[in-house]
Amino acid sequence: METMPSTILLPRNVLEIILHASRSSHPREFVAMIRGEGNRIKELLLLPGTIQGDRFASVRLDMMPLDSDVIGVVHSHPSRNNHPSGADLNMFSKTGNVNLIVRYPYGGVEDIAAYDSVGNPREIYIVD
Repeated sequence: METMPSTILLPRNVLEIILHASRSSHPREFVAMIRGEGNRIKELLLLPGTIQGDRFASVRLDMMPLDSDVIGVVHSHPSRNNHPSGADLNMFSKTGNVNLIVRYPYGGVEDIAAYDSVGNPREIYIVD
């Protein structure tokens, strides 16, 4: 079994999109699927039927394209907490090995935490 690198490569332009979408959705949660390859994020994928609430966000996994390179999910927490909840861990287990939680105030990479599919922390490196 191949192991995943412990770091996630996050392009600066995708970071800016995540931060902007999180600020724009506040105080509701923002959620999107992550497309990429291995540990490198390429882009975000917004799915139809996404639900954004004050304390939750969910995606309809049955709407995920079969040919997509989905490697995980990103969502915001409208609080200063970027640790996964039980519901987050459940979603991570179904979406992939690159999962991001961005916390308020959505100012920069210091507000984003990364996790694998079972909730183990991962490091983030910003790339151009």
